Amino acid sequence: MIVEMELKIISLNLLHGGEMFDEIVSFLKEQVADIVLVQEAYCSEDLSIYRQYRTMQVMPDMTGYEYTHFAPAYRDFDRTAGKAQRGSGVFSKYPLLPKDTVFFDGEYSEEYRDKPDYFGSCPRNLEHVVAHTPAGDIDLFNIHGVWDMDGARYSDKRKRMAQTIIEQVDGLEKVILAGDTNATPYNQAIVDIDQHLWSVFDKDELATTFNMRRKDNPGYATAVVDMMFISSNISVIEKSCPDVDISDHLPLVVTLSV
Repeated sequence: MIVEMELKIISLNLLHGGEMFDEIVSFLKEQVADIVLVQEAYCSEDLSIYRQYRTMQVMPDMTGYEYTHFAPAYRDFDRTAGKAQRGSGVFSKYPLLPKDTVFFDGEYSEEYRDKPDYFGSCPRNLEHVVAHTPAGDIDLFNIHGVWDMDGARYSDKRKRMAQTIIEQVDGLEKVILAGDTNATPYNQAIVDIDQHLWSVFDKDELATTFNMRRKDNPGYATAVVDMMFISSNISVIEKSCPDVDISDHLPLVVTLSV
């Protein structure tokens, strides 16, 4: 039987798989969310490398999540000597059905190098899974957006990112989209998405989604790039962006009525 329920969601850019691993684990244990969407996650079966680069193997077990899904974007040769893949991931208390992972910028790569001169060509994809919950199936989309230091620039890549999202959510009943968009709320790409899904946070509601303890550039203090969107049949009960020192980004913590 399908019932109305509360669903607690967290979205967090981990910072290279979790540079502050213990702090992230403690935060997730404290929050007890139903579903966690993470960016900059790592996946590796090589037990010889540090746990930071085995995010998908270690962190869910430490925080009590039975179900996981990983969407790799590239194999990392700069930090893990090719022993791990990097991408986005989902931890869930509910079973997950993998759907298509769609690349909106580039394609999966074993050639990409994670160095400043190459950031603009980093492969980016849209992770899509279906969570089987008591409220019925929910389509979850996890995004790590096109890299660009100008968060307001409406580039062809960002236009393609928005178009990909809009195409993928079209016709779906219950949708949650979250992640690090690498764009500001007033970027036309985000405005385009906002015509099809509801933004959980108003455009001027948050001052920044960066942890300024970990940033040197003062511009980050007024940059909001981490976002969450929902379909119109889902409502918000509680929402926050806690100022916690667990990554270079701040987490989004949202409780929804589904």
